[in-house]
Amino acid sequence: MDATYKAFAEFAQTWGLIYFVGIFLAALVYALRPSRKDFFDAAARMPLRED
Repeated sequence: MDATYKAFAEFAQTWGLIYFVGIFLAALVYALRPSRKDFFDAAARMPLRED
């Protein structure tokens, strides 16, 4: 049982790290795409608008 737990823990740590790094990179690419600049600029000015 101990060997099974250790193998599963190593698998989860390795692939979990790869998974979260991939998610982080996807979010970074999404946020830094030039085509999203207008959207994020408008969102940044939203609290300053007087409706």
